[in-house]
Amino acid sequence: MPCYSSDKLNELVMEAKKYTAQGKVADYIPALKKENPNDLSIAIFHSDGKCISAGEVEKKITLQSISKVLTLALALMDCGEKRVFEKVGYEPTGDPFNSIVKLELYNPSKPLNPMINAGALAVTSMIKGSSINDRLERIRAFVQRLAGGQQLSYSEEVARSEFETAYLNRALCYFMMEHKIIEENVEELLELYTKQCAIEMNCLDLARIGLVFALNGEDPFTKEQLIPKDIVRICKTFMVTCGMYNAAGEFAVRIGIPAKSGVSGGIMGVVPNRFGIGIFGPALDEKGNSIAGLKLLEMLSEQYSLSIF
Repeated sequence: MPCYSSDKLNELVMEAKKYTAQGKVADYIPALKKENPNDLSIAIFHSDGKCISAGEVEKKITLQSISKVLTLALALMDCGEKRVFEKVGYEPTGDPFNSIVKLELYNPSKPLNPMINAGALAVTSMIKGSSINDRLERIRAFVQRLAGGQQLSYSEEVARSEFETAYLNRALCYFMMEHKIIEENVEELLELYTKQCAIEMNCLDLARIGLVFALNGEDPFTKEQLIPKDIVRICKTFMVTCGMYNAAGEFAVRIGIPAKSGVSGGIMGVVPNRFGIGIFGPALDEKGNSIAGLKLLEMLSEQYSLSIF
């Protein structure tokens, strides 16, 4: 990417902000209804340590579905590719992220991929540990290492809000229990999953995690291999094919980078071998993606040739 100033990035943010009025915050999770739909911020973390940003990048957001990429990496490290993909598939879906329909229609009970809720729940059930608290701490510590060691926690308010309203996720879990995809207590798994989704960080942390994926799993400063290269490749492939809910195809055409969104309005973008991107814009489109965040990425991709295709 050519060098450009924070002023230029601010200009793009202000242009993209015009689109926030066309979206709305995720009101089906009560704790997320409090977010300001006009917020928009971005951080871009380069491999040389340079980070440019615009907006309130220090504001904390919960990972939500972005955590699915990170737990997939950890589950693959814990269990190996063969075991993980006995439980979940590789294929994208055109259905909403919380849909139950494909569990009945295709290879009954086996989720099509790890980025939809059913697949993510199956993946989280494979995270090793002696208790829910132990497994949550393993996830939190792993995410913290990827973010550069900054102390991370989770929002108890958001986790509780999600747990208490997780009716569809409970249905998905019980359906998968019937077919031995999930083999643990549903309420305990949902406690772990909702706390995983409620891990908090800011755009700078999110961009730094994106940079680790851009560098094939290597920490940009210590050069430690935090995630094996083959696992990073799998994760980035799912980000391209399934990372933006059922808008992944259009995203690939218009923007063309591995990315994962969450209903908090976060987007983690990966430009291979170049940089990581963290975005927060809580006003969502009808498919659950940050409406202004998508526009911002589209403008960046057009101006700086980000597409990997």
